[in-house]
Amino acid sequence: MRYLVTGAAGFIGSHLQRALLAAGHEAVGLDCFTDYYDPALKEENAAGLEIVRLDLAEDPLDFAALDGVFHLAGQPGVRSFGDTFPLYLRQNVLASQRVFDAASRDGVRVVFASSSSIYGDAEVYPTPEDIAPAPISPYGITKLAAEHLARAYGHEFGLDAVCLRYFNAYGPFQRPDMAFARIVSALAEGRPFELYGDGTQSRGFTYVSDIVDATILAMEQASAGAVYNVGGGTEASLLETIAALERLSGRRLELRHLERVDGDVRRTTADTTRISAELGWLPRVSLDDGLRAEWEWASGRVGAR
Repeated sequence: MRYLVTGAAGFIGSHLQRALLAAGHEAVGLDCFTDYYDPALKEENAAGLEIVRLDLAEDPLDFAALDGVFHLAGQPGVRSFGDTFPLYLRQNVLASQRVFDAASRDGVRVVFASSSSIYGDAEVYPTPEDIAPAPISPYGITKLAAEHLARAYGHEFGLDAVCLRYFNAYGPFQRPDMAFARIVSALAEGRPFELYGDGTQSRGFTYVSDIVDATILAMEQASAGAVYNVGGGTEASLLETIAALERLSGRRLELRHLERVDGDVRRTTADTTRISAELGWLPRVSLDDGLRAEWEWASGRVGAR
């Protein structure tokens, strides 16, 4: 098959494009290499991949020669209040609308990477897909808006789209602003770690290879219009994961406590009954194994400098 991956120089996108190539598919990437974090890290992610520099929000889009589009591009992070909000609108809503418009015109399936942030502080844990979404960050709001756009394009123009709500992906090549990446970097370099909030906030963490497996399954097997949670099988607090990484690394981490970030939820954990029943997907990588892989990657980077 011939696939396109948007956001292919990002954390999950680069893993996904490599997995598609390893499976024997043709896979081309798109990325606009924004400066949300150091573009040199994105260049490192993109090494050896065919990635075209393109801005989804304004450049022409032609998907006619493709069998499917994995739409992972977007502006990440819950720190999306204030002056940055127009950027989230552009990168997450306008860009997605243009992807859905082109895909519906060209008759191509889209698998869209949404987020657990659309649930906000959910009413039920683990959280199933039919809980009413109530995002508490502009980021989550823009992700939910993109889901609604996908549904609208499906209803009006026949877009074949599947929405996946990723829960807290982690692993090697993770974005440097994400908690695990900051923790392992601080441990590897012997620096203090700035902990936002009291550390008891918990997440259902999902290893990147499990995210990738679910994403490819959705392209190959999901029904048009399906919505699935993609979440790891283990929930843990930040303090618990810090303790686990200290055990794995044999080091102690100095903590500097800061105020909670606006828009950051207290808890996320996925009910994955639907994707398990309909696609046969289950997370395979334990939290300990995933943390070990991320620690080995981070410590190896420090040693290579």
